[in-house]
Amino acid sequence: MTTYLNNYLDSRYKTYKNDFYNGVVRVSYGGYFATGTLLYDGVSILTSAHLFNSLAPSDTTVRLETSLGTVTYDASYTKYEKYDPTSANGDLAIVKLSQSALVDAQRYTLYRQSDEIGKTFTMAGYGIHGNGATGVDERDTNQILKLKTQNTFDADFADIKAKTNLSWSPLAGSQLAADFDDGYAEHDAIGMIMGNANAGLGTMEGLIASGDSGGPAFIDNKLAGVATFVATIDVNGISPDINSSLDSSFGEVASWQRISYYQEWIDKTIRTSYLDAPTKPQDVVKNIKEGADSEVSTTYFLVQYLGIRADIGEIISVDYATRDGSARAGEDYIATKGTLILYLDETQALIPVEIIGDSYYEEDETFYLDIYNNSHGSLGDGVVMLSAMRTIINDDFLL
Repeated sequence: MTTYLNNYLDSRYKTYKNDFYNGVVRVSYGGYFATGTLLYDGVSILTSAHLFNSLAPSDTTVRLETSLGTVTYDASYTKYEKYDPTSANGDLAIVKLSQSALVDAQRYTLYRQSDEIGKTFTMAGYGIHGNGATGVDERDTNQILKLKTQNTFDADFADIKAKTNLSWSPLAGSQLAADFDDGYAEHDAIGMIMGNANAGLGTMEGLIASGDSGGPAFIDNKLAGVATFVATIDVNGISPDINSSLDSSFGEVASWQRISYYQEWIDKTIRTSYLDAPTKPQDVVKNIKEGADSEVSTTYFLVQYLGIRADIGEIISVDYATRDGSARAGEDYIATKGTLILYLDETQALIPVEIIGDSYYEEDETFYLDIYNNSHGSLGDGVVMLSAMRTIINDDFLL
């Protein structure tokens, strides 16, 4: 990942094993690697499809680094079924870990609004290091280092296509574009194309590089984009690139897959992988054994919409968040919050919550899941929030 300053080891670009970015992982396959993001269920990693050069879901590993240690997981993957490598449309894959991630690893929710353009985002990844003036430093490709930096989503890549002679065809609304600005108009690639000049973010401005593919772009601490590629785009025969090499230097442009566009595929792919999940209310288990020390299990909350959609095109959404009772987040269960969407063919969906096991005796404990801000229907006359409780059953012997 290239950065604005000459020294990419400056502390402002570092990530740490106990910070917000410790759920950003290194995904390896067939001798290549990319970056990925741990999602809200604790076992799914979102990354790029172009990492995987065959359909065989083998030889995939994920490296996760937190304060509890560095762990490498075996994994399998599912590529977006309409992935188009020629135009980089749908360049997404979900990698499933062989077991739940370490309990202190950050789980990320999705940015679901379609207002990303013009917003500043933070990216993190394991890509090659360097700076905007000279590009990536190919001499330092063996060091495993995860950096963070920032940029601004400047445009929909399809709108750039409409104004230039790109040789590929991004789907409208599916790819977000950002350029690498250094404060000079002659290197403001998207500003030259779209007429929306942007001087950049100064010392925090950066761009993805080789190895950052699949890496996250966060808006408001939610996953808004997945890094795909870097390109040089001529504008009326003039190149805004500061040099003649495709090396993530000033004046180059990068693409991110737009999470708000692909959220249905992401959600549904995760839902189909839930293990021992209830399909009707009477199957919901409300008393959960906590399990062995550091073992993570999953309990599910079933949300149903019993109304009739006023419009066949409407999707239903509700916000949710866990809440402590006698059980404590981070000790007994992993806190989660986000937005649940029921898509057009759905009347119900599950919210997973991970339970943390231990090996010492304690009383049975409870926690809650609240749902609120429903987009349609009613939670009940005068009711603004519904709550469901789970009891974690102690299964350790008292000696």
